[in-house]
Amino acid sequence: MSRREKIEAMLADDPQDAFLRYSLAMELDKEGDHDASLARFAELTHDSTPYVPAYFMAAQQLARLDRVIEARAYLRDGIETARQQGNAHAAGEMSEFLQSLGSAGE
Repeated sequence: MSRREKIEAMLADDPQDAFLRYSLAMELDKEGDHDASLARFAELTHDSTPYVPAYFMAAQQLARLDRVIEARAYLRDGIETARQQGNAHAAGEMSEFLQSLGSAGE
């Protein structure tokens, strides 16, 4: 059984587990199924309590795919969400990554 299959089996028992859903999105990215991975990350960011790491991982994946404008949007939203949740560390990491991507006019 692959790692993805194991995660999917655990999700069958607990479909709302944010960490398992995040793990599945990461596995889909590793497999090169970027559309499915990004869709999973997007779901996590729209939960009633958004899962902050999903913003950062989605942004990193989008940057690797040369979709920098979308990556910046995820980072801006993620920074705001992290601050609202009191997660200064995550907000700081995403701010640094956003700066590394340059300004929107570049």
